[in-house]
Amino acid sequence: MRDIPGPPPQPDSGLSAITAAGGLHAYQLDLHERYGPLVRFQLPGAPSAVSVADPVLLEATAAVNKRPDELFAFLAPLCEAGNLQTLPADEHVPFRRALLSVLAGRRSHETHFPAFTALATELADRWEAMGEVALQQDLSALSLRMICRYALGGDLDDPARVVSAFETVLTVYLGRLHESDDDLRRAEQALAHLRAVVDGVLATGGSDLAAALVKADLTAARIRDTVLMIMLAAHHTTGVAVSWTLHLLARHPEAAARVAAELDDVLGDRAVPSYADLKRLPYLEMALKEAMRLYPPGPYGARETTEDLTLGGHRIPAGTTIFYPFWAVHLNPSYWPDPHAFLPDRFTSAASAGRPRYAYVPFGLGPRSCEGASLAMVEAELVLAVLLKRFRFEPVAGHPVVPVERFVLWAEDDIRMRVTRR
Repeated sequence: MRDIPGPPPQPDSGLSAITAAGGLHAYQLDLHERYGPLVRFQLPGAPSAVSVADPVLLEATAAVNKRPDELFAFLAPLCEAGNLQTLPADEHVPFRRALLSVLAGRRSHETHFPAFTALATELADRWEAMGEVALQQDLSALSLRMICRYALGGDLDDPARVVSAFETVLTVYLGRLHESDDDLRRAEQALAHLRAVVDGVLATGGSDLAAALVKADLTAARIRDTVLMIMLAAHHTTGVAVSWTLHLLARHPEAAARVAAELDDVLGDRAVPSYADLKRLPYLEMALKEAMRLYPPGPYGARETTEDLTLGGHRIPAGTTIFYPFWAVHLNPSYWPDPHAFLPDRFTSAASAGRPRYAYVPFGLGPRSCEGASLAMVEAELVLAVLLKRFRFEPVAGHPVVPVERFVLWAEDDIRMRVTRR
């Protein structure tokens, strides 16, 4: 790997360079701008890593079905029966099949659509009375309630507390090199609360997901771990994706007006869409996709090669961490001209057909891609349709919106908006 370009090795495994760049996302963008689409670099927990920001090269790695244990160790405390993010391939394949049987079912999406619509409308009613709102806080809580209704057969008494508990757990374990005893105690208490919530939701019965996992012969502990991880993934990613979409539309009035006109044309006097209406809202979908290109909710992924691999003429030995910087992939100017511009028309059928398959990877790729991708799109498009049919969104003057890396691409002090009735 010596001939793969990259920065010189550092004794701290690259930690100071990542910190100086302002975080891993920014560091990856800088690396690929300086060294090209294939970069050798250091990463704490992965001393032998190669970052791939070209979609053609990504395709050569798509079949790899192993995640590096150490990079995902921060999620291990959430799992009592072994880290779900690093299951061996022979365990992961049937596990994934069980998840897809529930999360990817279109008929099931349609069945749950009225409940989703009621939850989104409830949020819109509350927002109308408030005038000024914090997008990510409220939309994450909404997404969490949706996934509980969909896959877990119940609702939450206090979704805001659950969102806060997830934040505490991830913040402490992501910063595990620096936590104090008090931090650890807070994280343990938050995790205990999350597990109690999951137990309570499962006890209500009627969970399609639990039934599928029982059918797959998973233990009670593995089922609870799975539910907890799905709650984590679903509420963060969907809520954040909707938030960034509203943020971008508020700053691009022409695109926002086009979305509103499409909604008026399709829905008429109706305040909310039907499930079938989503297919008749192509510009709304394009705006969402473009927002996830610019602000991918999960901005990176990683695999570990189990055999030697050749990328761009370079030999990659077995045991190498292949790093997927989705943000850098989505900003690659070879496939996205004027990459920082918000241009939903990039996602017309004709434009999409002219790009490589992996130029756009908001839900990852290969056998470890997000099992809930289709459900997330349904939820996000529904919520956007309900909110944008009713409201105009204006940024709160003087409130900075700064992307920061947590488990997802968050805004440091949330995204504050003024909402007014259209």
